[in-house]
Amino acid sequence: MRIGITGATGFVASYLIPRLRQRRHSCVAFSRDSTRTVEGCAETRALRENAAPDLSGLDAVVNLAGESIQGLWTAAKKKSIRASRIDLTHSLVAALPHCGVRILVSASATGIYGNRGDDLLPETAARGSGFLADVCQEWEDAALTAEKHGVRVTLPRIGFVLAPHGGAMDKLRPLFRVGLGGRLGTGKQWMPWVHVEDVCGLIIHLLERDKLTGAFNAVAPQPVTNAEFTRILAAALHRPALLRTPAFALRLALGDLASLALDSTRAVPEKALSTGYTFRQDDLARTLEVDLA
Repeated sequence: MRIGITGATGFVASYLIPRLRQRRHSCVAFSRDSTRTVEGCAETRALRENAAPDLSGLDAVVNLAGESIQGLWTAAKKKSIRASRIDLTHSLVAALPHCGVRILVSASATGIYGNRGDDLLPETAARGSGFLADVCQEWEDAALTAEKHGVRVTLPRIGFVLAPHGGAMDKLRPLFRVGLGGRLGTGKQWMPWVHVEDVCGLIIHLLERDKLTGAFNAVAPQPVTNAEFTRILAAALHRPALLRTPAFALRLALGDLASLALDSTRAVPEKALSTGYTFRQDDLARTLEVDLA
């Protein structure tokens, strides 16, 4: 297939593009800077939030675009987070009637479930509340409008992504190495972790299996609490993790952003497993030992 990738210069795409190439797919990058060369992509096309992109000649689109949610959630930041996901997805869908695209894999996030305590959250679980849940729902709704053009739509709801290089682990690793790592709040909140290899693997699974539609939790089968994650990461780095950051301190420092660290989301990949996807990384301790070696 010839596959267009939005967010092609981002973290997940940097792992996905080589794997698509290994499976003999051809990749076309979409970027705000259409002069930028993206390794592994045949060409780069322009991507603008309020303009329909050129999707001609493509069989599928993987939509990974979206401004980072890190940083203080000011009113301007929230507006940018929404526009870079929802408005851009609407622009993609607007271009579909004029091309031959038949598959849209549009990223979402486990933030759609909100703060749900110990509840198990398969794909059939109701959406939650809060800013991220609202954004994710509108993001998914925008992508699903592509179905009226005969496009098959799938929505990987991506959790906390681990990788040997890049992503949030690049910020956590140095803290834990100098003994400053620790649990956040009570530590009882569930973290829907997933390795980048499985994010890519699931996206390819969704691209290559013609009958798959709807939402899929892109999370490892064995979620862990923040306390468990802290203990396992510290052990992998052979460092203590004795510190604890109280919830009130996180909220004072980060405002709304603290919800990323404190919300409990026990998402499970029920639908991915039922459709035959096999997770390559399903044991957190083993995964971190390999990545941090």
